[in-house]
Amino acid sequence: MTQVHSRMANAIRGLAMDAVEKAKSGHPGLPMGAADIATVLFTQFLKYDAADPKWPDRDRFVLSAGHGSMLLYALLYLTGDKDMTLDQIRNFRQLGSLTPGHPENYHTRGIETTTGPLGQGIATSVGMALAEKMLAAEFGKKVVSHHTYVLASDGDLMEGISQEAIAMAGHWKLNKLIVLYDDNGISIDGPTSIADSVDQVKRFKSAGWAAERIDGHDPKAIAAAIARAQKSNKPSLIACKTTIGYGAPNKAGTAKVHGEALGADELKAAKEKLGISLEPFSVPEDVLKAWRQAGSRGGAARKEWEAQFAQLGNRKRAEFERRLRHERPASLAKALKAHKKALIETPLTAATRKSSEAAIEAIAAAMPMEFLAGSADLTGSNNNKAKSAVAFSAKTPKGRFIHYGIREHGMAAAMNGIFLHGGFAPNGATFLVFTDYARPAMRLAALMGVGVVYVMTHDSIGLGEDGPTHQPVEHLAALRAIPNMRVFRPCDAIEVAECWELALNRTEGPTVLALTRQNLPQLRTSAPSENPCSQGAYELVAAQGEAKVSLFASGSEVEIATAAQKQLAERGIASRVVSVPSLELLLAQPADRQKAVIGNAPVKIAIEAAVRFGWDAVIGHDGEFIGMQGFGASAPAKELYKHFGITAEAAVNAALKRLG
Repeated sequence: MTQVHSRMANAIRGLAMDAVEKAKSGHPGLPMGAADIATVLFTQFLKYDAADPKWPDRDRFVLSAGHGSMLLYALLYLTGDKDMTLDQIRNFRQLGSLTPGHPENYHTRGIETTTGPLGQGIATSVGMALAEKMLAAEFGKKVVSHHTYVLASDGDLMEGISQEAIAMAGHWKLNKLIVLYDDNGISIDGPTSIADSVDQVKRFKSAGWAAERIDGHDPKAIAAAIARAQKSNKPSLIACKTTIGYGAPNKAGTAKVHGEALGADELKAAKEKLGISLEPFSVPEDVLKAWRQAGSRGGAARKEWEAQFAQLGNRKRAEFERRLRHERPASLAKALKAHKKALIETPLTAATRKSSEAAIEAIAAAMPMEFLAGSADLTGSNNNKAKSAVAFSAKTPKGRFIHYGIREHGMAAAMNGIFLHGGFAPNGATFLVFTDYARPAMRLAALMGVGVVYVMTHDSIGLGEDGPTHQPVEHLAALRAIPNMRVFRPCDAIEVAECWELALNRTEGPTVLALTRQNLPQLRTSAPSENPCSQGAYELVAAQGEAKVSLFASGSEVEIATAAQKQLAERGIASRVVSVPSLELLLAQPADRQKAVIGNAPVKIAIEAAVRFGWDAVIGHDGEFIGMQGFGASAPAKELYKHFGITAEAAVNAALKRLG
């Protein structure tokens, strides 16, 4: 190890040890062990400019092993990111600091994606590399040509999502994806050998990757391996054999250094062994200068890129910038307005998954290159592939429909990476029940404020014969419970178009579109310019006279509510129907708006083919609920609705009982 490299790597180690020690909390082992890898990457290869950490053609660096966050914070400080001051390092893991326990991209500049839940970083990076490949094919390699580097741990590769991710990357030949595996053989419980014996190099090779093992403390070996990876026509894994907690005389190579502070004595001994100043948070002036030079090294590449970009035609340049901003084209609103006008003129009776397909045709025509759809092997059932869409593959990088395979979790994480990279409006599809498989990545999308769209079909017992394994009952409530997740369950073709418009224009968080398998009538006869779905709920059919009953419903059950209203009218009972495409969006409205929608009718009834959880906020704890009490069953949809008592008659009887 050269002396300059060693001192620069030790600056990372020293800051990590000090920050964790001061916080009495954190993971010093990974930053100490991976410091050599990071130093080689950031000083010799990474196309990164600390003065402008968001320029479009920068290399992406993803710390998938997010528990080692001090590695990334130290790098940001050392390379000269103006926000990452020494005070921020000193306030590691403290409230309000830019140095939380795991990296958060929405919180700290220079961080590409939020990581911490293991496996998410490597899976998200697949989406970033995919977006790079697609944009390069569209705008040219002079404008888009960068790598995505990932630092991953044993834990990342043990998580099941990693298999989905590496299989996709290998199949798509994402050769600009380079994973540096911190192969230290230690997890929280001790040596990884107590739980795992997978040969990761063979595993990655079997998935279509280039893969090799090196000494992760040898800067020349690290540099040579990265150089080889950059020339590969496959994604690359570099398994870097390292010692966790490198430099700690008693705890290095053990689980003791994984997730807790070294302690004053071990910290002092480690610094003495490594030749680091005992003064906390100190970096020698010449070392800091060398790091700052590394941080500005990408400035030349950025300026060269800006010159290349300026040579693009005005229209193409504006299009590229608009798409990176996630700004929708004016043509989208016009296309959906025309689509809704056509539906008013010629009503569509269809499953909302088919109504969604009709809306997608209008959307894809308005934004053909940025609307990026995909399905987890259910394309014919999800109906989210436009007729004009060509399937993406390694050989057809301009394709705008992705066959993700049966990989719901990997799909959701890749969509996060696609959005974070910029340039596309991604949506991915499966059955609503299988959000269980995608939920960790969906939760991260909500946490990060990522504007992705989930097309979740077969949304209730209405899917019928596939039975309770495929019939979601608790999933709407579970998804509504995620902060910043917006769930829409449209009742007809007009609401579907309105919800799609809201979903695509929502770039600060994810949206679920829950769609039916069974046919539904078009209940809406107008499409006002002010989108009624934007408030979460609205009065679909007013009462004839003073309402005694308010009927609230979402999706397929709005039809049941309108039928119940007619039956009540025949008995001389005035009632109103409120469509609730988004329960949580309604509950986010100001109190006066909620009150106006909920109304003053003495009897309030909610109808939804799902569990009650969440509806009490609308109907009160003593309100009537027509829905599911447990799991579904295997039978035709109409029989199931009767069997479980989700009918207009049940709603009418509940109203009559309450009215006495």
